Amino acid sequence: MEPPSRPCESALRLHALDSEDLSLLSAHLQDALVRVGDIAFVPDKRRFALMGSRFDWAAELDGRLERCRCGLHFEGVQRVRCQKISREQPDVILELLAVTFEPDAEPPSGVIRLYFSGGASIALDVECVEAQLCDMGPRWKVAARPIHDFNGELDENASTGP
Repeated sequence: MEPPSRPCESALRLHALDSEDLSLLSAHLQDALVRVGDIAFVPDKRRFALMGSRFDWAAELDGRLERCRCGLHFEGVQRVRCQKISREQPDVILELLAVTFEPDAEPPSGVIRLYFSGGASIALDVECVEAQLCDMGPRWKVAARPIHDFNGELDENASTGP
């Protein structure tokens, strides 16, 4: 059953072309819920993409607790490596904590890392930072905001599902 929803009134659309842009994108994605089956790498297009349900931190500042379906993709991806993520379990939900960029010795190439709770991560070897985040809808209310403990992990009981 789909959660009660309403259209994304102020759909977020962000482009990241450097590590500073990527930090902003990461802040908006903090605590997004991502189903393993909604993660894909298309090697011949050198594109890595995922769909998730991001907690809207900007709405929370206005007193609204909401999530919104969003899409994230990276261009110029040469290789993808996963840690503690099993493609054989497509219904597992990952909680995204941060997205970072580590430049190579010869920028602009480097590694973009997506860090998830529980120690899971995805490393993308990229030619350069080129990412886009777009709210795709729907948007729905949740019972609580995500809460972190002192290790930076999510309180798994603090937020409702995607």
